[in-house]
Amino acid sequence: MAKKDKRIDEYIQKAQPFAKPILEHLRGLIHKANPDVEETIKWSFASFDYKGPYCSMASFKQHVAFGFWKSSLLKDPKGYLGEGFNNGGEAMGNLGRVTSLKDLPPDKVIIDFIKQAKKLNDDNIKLPPRPKPLKTELIIPDYFTEALKKNKKALETFESFSYSNKKEYVSWVTEAKTEKTRMERLATAITWMKEGKIRNWKYVKQ
Repeated sequence: MAKKDKRIDEYIQKAQPFAKPILEHLRGLIHKANPDVEETIKWSFASFDYKGPYCSMASFKQHVAFGFWKSSLLKDPKGYLGEGFNNGGEAMGNLGRVTSLKDLPPDKVIIDFIKQAKKLNDDNIKLPPRPKPLKTELIIPDYFTEALKKNKKALETFESFSYSNKKEYVSWVTEAKTEKTRMERLATAITWMKEGKIRNWKYVKQ
């Protein structure tokens, strides 16, 4: 069995009374299923590495969370695993809010997940890249477009901008709380674009 990290001993000792047996139990299963695992502390949580990120457990005031780095790649025919932060879920961990040992899946199920995760790292299987969010269509008000058309240089600059640079200008103008402020910002935007400047040009290092 790999050497245990004293920091995890301390982490467990500082946990709420209900959490201690859960954390100890999970720790024991991890070492049983993979004797070569390495203990560490990451992001202030008890973590376990094996040829890279592997799994982790965390103790909160009213529940314990436990999750696998590559949970989306694990075979889970009975649906024990939920989606943790790393896989787009809203909560940390893959086993939900664990408040007692009874909330955990059977030991053989957890051990199987741990062994599956080990094989993924042994085989150097990577998580698929996260899909890039789709860009929403940028809605440009007519008054903004008309102002651009009246200044050829500003229009050329705006059309050469990336989506994000265009959005910064449009958002800055349209989010003004009053008509007066909106028109003042629009005039400033046209002037800056005529000079070939992005919205936040003042913060660009020369």
